Formats: sequence, C-alpha cells, structure tokens
Amino acid sequence: MEKLFGLANLGHMAVLTVVGFLFVLTVVVFFHELGHFLVARWCGVAVKVFSIGFGPEIIGFNDRHGTRWRLSWVPLGGYVKFIDDENAASAGQRSLESMPEEDRKRSFQGKSLGARAAVVAAGPIANFILAIVIFTALSTFYGEQTTAAKVDVVTPGSAAERAGFQPGDRVLSIDGQKIANFGEMQHIVTMSPGVTLTFVVERDRQQVELKATPEVKEIADRFGDVHRVAQLGIQRNATAEEWTLQRHDPLTAFGMAIKQCYTIIETSLAYLTKVVTGRESADQLGGPIRIAQISGQVATLGFIPLINLAAIISVSIGFLNLFPIPMLDGGHLLFYGIERLRGRPLSEASQEIGFRIGLAFILMLMIFATWNDLNHLKIL
Repeated sequence: MEKLFGLANLGHMAVLTVVGFLFVLTVVVFFHELGHFLVARWCGVAVKVFSIGFGPEIIGFNDRHGTRWRLSWVPLGGYVKFIDDENAASAGQRSLESMPEEDRKRSFQGKSLGARAAVVAAGPIANFILAIVIFTALSTFYGEQTTAAKVDVVTPGSAAERAGFQPGDRVLSIDGQKIANFGEMQHIVTMSPGVTLTFVVERDRQQVELKATPEVKEIADRFGDVHRVAQLGIQRNATAEEWTLQRHDPLTAFGMAIKQCYTIIETSLAYLTKVVTGRESADQLGGPIRIAQISGQVATLGFIPLINLAAIISVSIGFLNLFPIPMLDGGHLLFYGIERLRGRPLSEASQEIGFRIGLAFILMLMIFATWNDLNHLKIL
C-alpha cells in the first residue's frame, strides 16, 4: 500500500513537472516571439511562420496576412520566420537579388538598419515587459507578506554572533540604506558574500552600529535542494500577527516591478562575473531540466508562485538573449552596431563564421548546463 502511495505521489509530481514546465516555457517563449512578430509586422516585414516549439506541427492556422501560427512537438523554444529566412533559426537569408520585387519590399533584409535592430531587440524587451506586468499585477492584486527586520535567533558561531547581534535587535539600515522589512535585509545580505556591511540596529530604544560580513553557506530548501547562499546567521520566528499583507497602488507596484527586474539582472550578472573570475563555481548553471524541475516544485505551491516564476524566467531569458553572442538577439544587434560604424554590413563569410562560433558556444553551454542538471538530480 505504501509503495502504491509512493508511486502515486511520484506520478503526480511528474505531471506537475511537465505541466509547470510547459506553462512557464510557453508563456515566456510566446511573448518573446510576439515581440519580434509585432514590431516586424509594424515595420512591414512579412512573417511566414510564428511557431511555439520546433519540429513537426501539432496544430496551426493561417491568419489573414498569410502567417502560419503553429504549435510544434518539441517545446524547447520557438521562432518567427520571415519571408527571406532560409531556416527557423533565422541564421541565413535568401539573397535579395533572387527574390521577386514584391517579396523584396516585405523582406527583413530589405528594411532599414534601425527597423531591423528594432525587430531583433523587441524579443528581449517583450520579456521585460511581460515580467513587469506580472510583478505589477501580483503586487497590486495579490500583495506580499512582510515582517519587520527583527532578530529573533542568532546562530552560535555565525558572522552575526561575532558582529555582536542580539535577539531583539531591529535592523534599521544597512550601509545607509533604510530597511523596511526582513526580506529587504535578506536580499542585501545574499548579494554581499564576503563584503563587510555596516548595520544600524535598534536595541533598548538606542541605535547601535554593527559590522558583519555574510558567509556563504549551503542550505536546503523545502524540496531538499541544496543551494549556496550568503548568510549572517540571523533567524526571524515571526508569529502570525507579526506578518502583514501589503498591497500596493499600481504606480508603486510598477516601480517595484522595475526594481525587481533590475535585481534579477544584477544577481545574474554578479554570479556570471564571479564564475568567469573563478570566485564562484559554475555548478549552479542550469538548463531545461533544472527549469522543469523547479517549475514542477513551484507548481505544487499554486498558480501565483508559478506565474511569479514565469516572470523571473522571462527576465532571465530577455537578459541572456541580449548577450553579444551570434545566434542570440544580442549577436544580431552586435552585427548591426558594426554595420552602423562601418557604413556597410560585414561580409556574408564573416557573419557565417560568427554564427558558427556562436552556435558552437551555445551548444557547449547547453551540454554543460545539462551535465549540471543531471549531476544535480544525482543521475550521473
């Protein structure tokens, strides 16, 4: 009986993983490609295909402009194919000279440099807009649970104990920045491993200044996954009455959403910088398998956490797509920047070499991320 119950739970988790992954990825990819599509159509570029997924088509239809909207079998991305694209990746185009005059006018290559750059940049921008809309809506209608930045427990032997923190302290500011709640303090601490921070705390109605350096520790989340994060060794054991549900007006929520997007980008960039400089291990880099696992775990918590995850991933996808790597949107923008400086585009041979290097880099990154995912799941 226990075995059957365990198998049922395993099957339930598998279903949630698949459903959560498909939901998150489909939403993020759809809006990314929709950004390309809308700006392309606005610029007069003919779009042949708008596809969510790759490979054979599952279902689709043609709109009145002749674009084929399709859902395909391999749900690991999507693409918008213009009239002059040779393939789904837009890595090669048909020669303008070989195209009929009518098609040439509606081609992507036939548009101005500014129009082409706008079409390419629209994908990542759409990801940022999606995230801002989601974060704003959640803060306005759903709100967030907050509690005071109060110290209830100081872990023995921790950085907080060495700095002189005591139970009952209330953190007022960190490095001059006012702290409104415990979550704000956590964010600053996790972003500052090895950095000495100056805390101003309220103790017995007096202000006391303390200096503490967050240390990187391994902690397990509620799903048993281990993460390395910077900590002081402070715990908050708030009662139900000490938690407050805060809903914000749309304007305030909008500002908070922009700040949240910036924080995600800042965190990602800081991590990648540390990986490149050898100050951080690259084993936290994950791929589709990790996203699927996290999506399934978050799906068990409900729809609101899942849509919040979609917003976080949307910011990350938009940010990564702006990297100046050929095959990514940022790589296309790099080529357009060079074209603007030179007054003419790079030769087809140079662009082809660039795309091959970019493709090789992306494939190696995907293999490395998948290896990390399998190690994370203890499959290897």
